[in-house]
Amino acid sequence: MDNFSDLLAADAVSSAVTISNKKQLFQKLGQLAADAYGLSASDVIERITERERLGSTGFGGGIAIPHAKLDAVDKVRGAVILLAEPIGFDAIDDMPVDLVFMLLSPSDSGAEHLKTLARVSRLLRNERHLARIRGVRSDAALYALLAGGETRDAA
Repeated sequence: MDNFSDLLAADAVSSAVTISNKKQLFQKLGQLAADAYGLSASDVIERITERERLGSTGFGGGIAIPHAKLDAVDKVRGAVILLAEPIGFDAIDDMPVDLVFMLLSPSDSGAEHLKTLARVSRLLRNERHLARIRGVRSDAALYALLAGGETRDAA
């Protein structure tokens, strides 16, 4: 499994999150980015909301990859939320979303932004990896799986 330690801080992952809509989800993502990377939560929320207006970042199979570019970001950063219950997301297959991998890139990162999006979507299209991710029960296990690329005890 790909190792996302270059993208994720340990406090930028959250599992078993209970929220009821996309707006609350984006607020939670903004908070994670603020806590993990010292970014402005409101800037993050505004940018990913703007991007979402162009078209849903829900790419099917219960997965969404909201993404945006921000001047305040020094390199590509990620945040991951695993929802306790899926929420409506206007995804291309109309399925509700339970796994969200947000990417924030520097404003001038053209190719790197696209490469990272491709890397994340490749991982999230792999059924075996998805099943392992969805099976975790703690933030620490989620981070270990995504950043360590290892299977640790996810119980």
